[in-house]
Amino acid sequence: MLGPVVPPARTEASPDKGTNAARAEMVAGLEASGHLRPGPVRDAFLAVRREVLMPQAYVRRTKPDETPPRWDMLDWAVPADREELLGLLYGGESMLIQHEGEPILARLPGPRSGGSMTAMSSTVGMTVALLQRLDLRPGQRVLDIGTGAAVTAAVACRIAGDAGVVTMDLDEHISAAARERLAGLGHRPTVVTGDGEDGWPAGAGYDRIFVSYGATRVPEAWPQQLAAGGLALATLSTASPSWPGLAVLTRSTDGATQARLEAVKLGHRAGHGWKQILLNARFRERIEAADGGGSTRTTRTGPPPDEARGMWLALDHLHPGLVRNWVADHLVIGAPDCGSWVTARPDDTGQWAVTVCGPRDIWTEIQDTATRWQDAGSPASYRLHLEPDGTQWVNAGTGPTELSWPLPAAPNQATTVPPQTPETLPVTEGEEPMTSPTPTATTPRSGACQCGTIQFTVTGEPYYPHTCSCRDCQSLSGAPMMSWASFPLDGLVWSGGEPSWHYTWPDSKRGFCPNCGSQVCALDDDAASIAVTLSALGNPPDLVPVNQSFRETAVPWLPQVPDTRTIRWETSRVSR
Repeated sequence: MLGPVVPPARTEASPDKGTNAARAEMVAGLEASGHLRPGPVRDAFLAVRREVLMPQAYVRRTKPDETPPRWDMLDWAVPADREELLGLLYGGESMLIQHEGEPILARLPGPRSGGSMTAMSSTVGMTVALLQRLDLRPGQRVLDIGTGAAVTAAVACRIAGDAGVVTMDLDEHISAAARERLAGLGHRPTVVTGDGEDGWPAGAGYDRIFVSYGATRVPEAWPQQLAAGGLALATLSTASPSWPGLAVLTRSTDGATQARLEAVKLGHRAGHGWKQILLNARFRERIEAADGGGSTRTTRTGPPPDEARGMWLALDHLHPGLVRNWVADHLVIGAPDCGSWVTARPDDTGQWAVTVCGPRDIWTEIQDTATRWQDAGSPASYRLHLEPDGTQWVNAGTGPTELSWPLPAAPNQATTVPPQTPETLPVTEGEEPMTSPTPTATTPRSGACQCGTIQFTVTGEPYYPHTCSCRDCQSLSGAPMMSWASFPLDGLVWSGGEPSWHYTWPDSKRGFCPNCGSQVCALDDDAASIAVTLSALGNPPDLVPVNQSFRETAVPWLPQVPDTRTIRWETSRVSR
């Protein structure tokens, strides 16, 4: 964690009439839509010049599902870019400000292709709603976690005063840009780089804590660093982005924390390293074409309305792995993990045509959850319990009609396995520990199919070496199980022929040699990693399986691999 850096004072440059008019029009639109009311937040948004905070931004030029994606970088310093960039800055939508973790200051101009955007500003409507909820006041101490484009930090500085504001981000390039650009507006808050889950203890207790990224649970540091009477707001969600919750934390004068989880329409995106599930184009097309069969029923019981957000929040936690296609003009929900889906279309008679497909009956899950939610009093807000032992759980109602669920014990984050050293490799009694060199993350590993037609190298930290006894692994290999490890996709190089591909799920495919039939890899659509069979790598001794997935379909006559994981990995289709 890097220490605070306070930038030197700077003189605020003069705005031009065009940006003043655009800013006033944005604020007027927010007022007309009901997002913004008179008060300090409105005054701050009239004053904060977004073109100073975001003088460069990206605009995507390819379709959402087109690969590789391509973005153009718009630059305020380029006269030809100003009109389009001005529309983006004050149009209210989120702004893309960083590609692939790049340095932001003094970056090279030009388009970007491939990779992903790693930082953005939030939509203005959601931001103003949350900041008004935060009830910022002069003289307060404010911790802004997730600096991003520094819009929240700028508003906090204008209302509470620079001296009490701390803004922090995990990315040092984000912090450096925010430091310089906030100074360009005349603000001098404390800017730090570090993990938001730790907060910033040097400045505790904070009257307000604002978290601008999604988390799966409340880190211990956040309520601990609140002052008496303090308020913290943070998005809590699952791997699905469809139905977020807002954690509202307060601290009483005796140090006790009160917390609740509110079902909300919009929430912040997932934080660094946390990959959320999506409905990709191939899966959406299969649903639209009703590919895979399924069954259709007619019912007078439709789905709960979208406004019943407390029900949908409960569904997301009680039956995880579901994603809503909000673009569709009717209900479309899919489960990318298993390929299940449901659609519900109303007709002119007041009935609904419901089609379900796959191993999960998602419609029944929805109706069962709706019944439990109604029995619990149809809550829009739930009690959030933060136990001393770290357990966190949510509930509403009491007795037999109580509706409750636990929050995960750790964030749903992709974690890199540390390289196994001779001390961590298994040693059979009577043997000497293995002392052969262990490959590092920069050491290319070579692999091939049985006949040598398919050849490749992978570079990068391997993670989650394991065996898998799912039906696909069994039928494709003709063996009780297969063994796998995953590597960064950008570290893969095909040095011989490339494999043929076969989709075993709507969004997951296996790569095999068309000559000898050897299976060498598996790849999820839109994934940043690729799973490689350990046999294709020659069964390297440093990659020892730490778990066996799909134990329920394992053969009974073969001992299972024990679960020796000390951390949890984000999983792909074959990484269960």
